[in-house]
Amino acid sequence: MDYKLQIVGTKPQLEMGSLDGKSTHEFEEESLFKAEIDSQKLQPMHAAETGSCSGGLRAGMSMISRNLMYRSIRTVVFSSKLNLLIPFGPLAILAEKLTGHRGWVFFLSLLGITPLAERLGYATEQLAFYTGPTVGGLLNATFGNATELIISIYALRSGLIRVVQLSLLGSILSNMLLVLGCAFFCGGLVFHKKEQQFNKATAVVSSGLLLMAVMGLLFPAVLHYTHTEVHFGKSELALSRFSSCVMLVAYAAYLFFQLKSQNNLYSPLNEEGIQNEEGPDEDEAPEISKWESVIWLFIMTASISILSEYLVRAIEGASVAWNISIVFISVILLPIVGNAAEHASAVMFAMKNKLDISLGVAIGSSTQISMFGIPFCVVVGWIMGQPMDLNFQLFETATLFITVLVVAFMLQEGTSNYFKGLMLILCYLIVAASFFVHVDPSPDADNEPKT
Repeated sequence: MDYKLQIVGTKPQLEMGSLDGKSTHEFEEESLFKAEIDSQKLQPMHAAETGSCSGGLRAGMSMISRNLMYRSIRTVVFSSKLNLLIPFGPLAILAEKLTGHRGWVFFLSLLGITPLAERLGYATEQLAFYTGPTVGGLLNATFGNATELIISIYALRSGLIRVVQLSLLGSILSNMLLVLGCAFFCGGLVFHKKEQQFNKATAVVSSGLLLMAVMGLLFPAVLHYTHTEVHFGKSELALSRFSSCVMLVAYAAYLFFQLKSQNNLYSPLNEEGIQNEEGPDEDEAPEISKWESVIWLFIMTASISILSEYLVRAIEGASVAWNISIVFISVILLPIVGNAAEHASAVMFAMKNKLDISLGVAIGSSTQISMFGIPFCVVVGWIMGQPMDLNFQLFETATLFITVLVVAFMLQEGTSNYFKGLMLILCYLIVAASFFVHVDPSPDADNEPKT
């Protein structure tokens, strides 16, 4: 109606203007005004058509993104029965807020972190499909140890240096004896008619790095117990920090050696002991995309970080409530949770006759913790002002040294069977029993505080 009234009102003016002899410029203005009105009439119709198309496109894109999100959640969250333990994580937080019972908080946090650590390994394996076998093996070892490193950083911030040392030591022992033993045992049962083979050269390199880590841990302990320090209580810490920097350089050189010089270390061996250069099996394909894997890695890492804080705060209370030493909790219980990803991956690959990948996960994880995780925590403690050192005490260092020797002898032939796996598992039971009856010695009264 407004448009019509305006047009009607302009007609007499146009006629009068023409009679009065006005210039044609005014006629042009009026025609432009009319054209603008016509465009305004057509604009609502065009906007409706464009809006319907763009709205339909947005709705379609939104539906596709929702379907992708639902599919990703269904694949990652609901594909493992172990994920039934995920609700125990929020229950641990509620138990901390409502009851404050440290034993229950520790137990529930332990259960809640277990599926998150396993799913972290799953996301890493999916990402490994897009990176190749060598980088994939390193990713499995790196993110498989993310749980231990997160727990260690929270413990360092709380001043629980002994918990950091024992948990990292326990992770090495668990990977070398329990995880590798289960992989050898399960793979040997599946392929019981023949011995499985793996790359002996890779195992020798890893064994050499583990012996170097033992050397780095042994000298500070010997220096402490022989009382031959130049500056009592300080030389030991200075030696630990220097050795940690050297070990980090050695690990960086090891990564360069793997990625550049020996980029086929994770290629499996065939029956003749020759490395296969073929790609992965045709029946194996990634279940989620690369960016979905990255997003889930961040989600799982953040969730583990939240629960790790509650877990660390409850360790001492759980030790008192359960009448179990902190040594046993740190060396045995914590690593079992943290190594859930490595355990599942190593056993799965061994049962598929991909023993090189199993060794890359188990031994590679132990190598990374000993040559990167422990020195990294020493450097982080240095930055935080915490006197974290490489003196893991005499009993713990001797246990690690014997374990490295046993595993090195098991790997020297380049073959495995279920009997070797059973021996490694039984060795881990002996280690667990030893730490169950072991009491951590209190610091000497005459020790000066380290700075």
